[in-house]
Amino acid sequence: MNNFVNEASKAEIKKANTRSRIALPDGAAVPRIGQGTWNIGEDASRREEEVEALRLGVELGMNLIDTAEMYGEGRSETVVGEAMQGIRDKVFLVSKVYPHNAGLKRIAKSCEDSLKRLRTDCLDLYLLHWRGSVPLEETVEGMERLVEQGKISRWGVSNFDTDDMEELFRLARGTHCATNQVLYHLGSRGIEFELLPWQRERQMPIMAYSPLAQAGSLRKGLVQNEAVREIAVAHGASPLQILLAWCIREGDEIAIPKASSREHVLQNAAAALISLSAEELWLLDKAFPAPERKMQLDMI
Repeated sequence: MNNFVNEASKAEIKKANTRSRIALPDGAAVPRIGQGTWNIGEDASRREEEVEALRLGVELGMNLIDTAEMYGEGRSETVVGEAMQGIRDKVFLVSKVYPHNAGLKRIAKSCEDSLKRLRTDCLDLYLLHWRGSVPLEETVEGMERLVEQGKISRWGVSNFDTDDMEELFRLARGTHCATNQVLYHLGSRGIEFELLPWQRERQMPIMAYSPLAQAGSLRKGLVQNEAVREIAVAHGASPLQILLAWCIREGDEIAIPKASSREHVLQNAAAALISLSAEELWLLDKAFPAPERKMQLDMI
């Protein structure tokens, strides 16, 4: 564990993560840094460690937990369900439905199955994982029915580009969408040209998955970049903490890095204490420039 975490008490980290919240369109407040769970639940021998890590994250103010029925075909949801026992009221719970389950004939069952694995009776947010062959109008109708039934509090989408969002908003109740979860990190900035401004105009925050670029593996040289490393040294932090601090720099992005160990959870949570200067942001922009044209939406 680096010096940055050693010098910052858990109380300071929790305070940093709880004092600055992001409002969803309906006013619900969520943390800037949440917890992703992709690949969690894949190794039964790590279950206890993963449960403890998620609970520590909630304790440190990262009380948004994101999962999906796709992750391990439900195994991730099962681990999250165990981690939430006794603290469900403190967690903002997000799950996602497969596109092929997002029609009126299947969405209710998919949601119910997720609720059972999560050992709860309502999701705070339910997302369409990506676009499939089911018409958006049908998915919106299914989501709205789930809200009416009290199975979910609100709904959103994932991996939608600007044209997808515009099509969604042309639907009568498409504007009820709470967020759009997309890939976003320092090495993948394509959404900044069009999608991010479009959502900001409508006061809809993005939810950034893989904000650490999967420990840098999604972009060659990202963690090894000289500017990233120099800034990390200046803050007594790690390069990955700098990537996370950069992702939430504007105050209207929700980052959901995965952390399946206590050490990684502490590292992620402590990134909320880092404030990057204008000069540091300029150096990062120079190393990884913002897009100057529309780019295809990155997905993994």
